[in-house]
Amino acid sequence: MALQKTVTTTHGLSASNAYHRVENVSLQGKNVIKFDLCSYASSSSESSFDVSDYGCSYDIDGSNPIQQAYEYLKTLPEFSGATDV
Repeated sequence: MALQKTVTTTHGLSASNAYHRVENVSLQGKNVIKFDLCSYASSSSESSFDVSDYGCSYDIDGSNPIQQAYEYLKTLPEFSGATDV
């Protein structure tokens, strides 16, 4: 799973239909997850052009942590309109 959305990084790089993948997920206690969001030019790119750190609440009885991370990202203004890929 990943998200696809056009973005402009803090360094001014603009990427059309960039591929954003949750990586390096870790549990912080019983109800918080921390993760990196790595952005790639496409799904076949081997190197990311941007990495951002995120954290959100985690429901142990909910879906897997990675799915919960994506659901959280889609609530953020910068990922409004992102497409699941």
